[in-house]
Amino acid sequence: MKALFLYLFCFTFTFCFSQQKEEFRQVKNYYNQHRSMLNTEFKKKFDAEPDSFKKANIKLDFMLFMRKMDSIENVAMIGTLLKVRNLEDLQSLKNSKGKSENNTEKQAVFEKSADYPGGFNTLRQEVADLFYTGGVNTETKTVKTNVVFIVEKDGSISNVHAQGDNFTFNRQAEIALYSVSEKFSPAVVKGYPVRYYLRLPLTLTIED
Repeated sequence: MKALFLYLFCFTFTFCFSQQKEEFRQVKNYYNQHRSMLNTEFKKKFDAEPDSFKKANIKLDFMLFMRKMDSIENVAMIGTLLKVRNLEDLQSLKNSKGKSENNTEKQAVFEKSADYPGGFNTLRQEVADLFYTGGVNTETKTVKTNVVFIVEKDGSISNVHAQGDNFTFNRQAEIALYSVSEKFSPAVVKGYPVRYYLRLPLTLTIED
């Protein structure tokens, strides 16, 4: 009975983190569906218009609509980030053994480190592709941050925190990392998956 309880507790715990990542995926899918519908409607209008000048205006309107859609989606993603962070903070408060477990895992000898499918270069490229530069406000050409996060025992990620001087860059980096498509392969100690802390340095260069 005790083993069953522990199994159910671990399952609920990891499901919580997986569900939080799903929050970002649902927002992304919702706005991608709307982009697809807008694209279809604009294409019909564009193809039916014989005048080349009006075609150019339709194309411009489409680009403006897409930019607005990106901005609206970003607001939704920021709301999701705040929601996920609150859920993680509540989970940390409930997990009374969290501190001792984290300290143990930090000091453990890992047989295998956590890794992303394709390696860290693949992860960095995916984060770059997901990154919304329109949400970054900066007066300097180069901004940097270090994104620290936990790879859970089931390969999902949690507690994503970007540590840099630019708040808006940090926020977009956190959203992008939460939105990656694949799970990590978890770290292993003594044949068992364990939580693992990772750091991902990111740099954004603004080109004129």
